[in-house]
Amino acid sequence: QVQLVESGGGLVQVGGSLRLSCAASGRIFTINAMRWYRQAPGKQRELVAQITSDGTTRYEDSVKDRATISRDNAKNEVYLQMNSLKPEDTAIYYCNADVQYYSGSPNFLYWGQGTQVTVSS
Repeated sequence: QVQLVESGGGLVQVGGSLRLSCAASGRIFTINAMRWYRQAPGKQRELVAQITSDGTTRYEDSVKDRATISRDNAKNEVYLQMNSLKPEDTAIYYCNADVQYYSGSPNFLYWGQGTQVTVSS
């Protein structure tokens, strides 16, 4: 199986920055898309950013000018740099990944356990 472990969350002041990391390990041939989601209290989980295996990115509108998603394919890791943080960025941040077990296999979706980001004013 595959495990995704997020790190880098914490408490940050308004206007501050955080860099979240997510490391995938286990039975991995290749990872296609990797994503960051977040879920604030009482709200649905929402997609924050996505990066494909060729580096194509897309962002949720509210973070578009403040977030950068990147990945290290050799390490099976994905990162999310968030700047100019706002209280509304407070949420649990989850990564997920589309994993192939072998060449030509279908994608299997895995999620991490989440990391809390709290932005205080």
